[in-house]
Amino acid sequence: MSANRLPETIAHVRITHQSWNQGKIEGEVRANQFEWQFQWCFKQGSLLVQPSLGRALIQEPLGRFLEKCDYQLEPGGDYSFTIRAQL
Repeated sequence: MSANRLPETIAHVRITHQSWNQGKIEGEVRANQFEWQFQWCFKQGSLLVQPSLGRALIQEPLGRFLEKCDYQLEPGGDYSFTIRAQL
């Protein structure tokens, strides 16, 4: 008996800029053939992701990751998280 498993994709995040005074974290995220730039303004709770191609696939899981790990993230750091979907 085999269990049905949800598809998974590993997303790789690199933090390129961080400013606690401005309330902002910037970086890049890659998942399979997709690559995006993001700017998370955590004081306002807004997450901007560019380009728009595939943005709907990454915006929610990236937002959850950033909210969960924000104080652990450092510029130049490489991080990853799992998305429960095949991208």
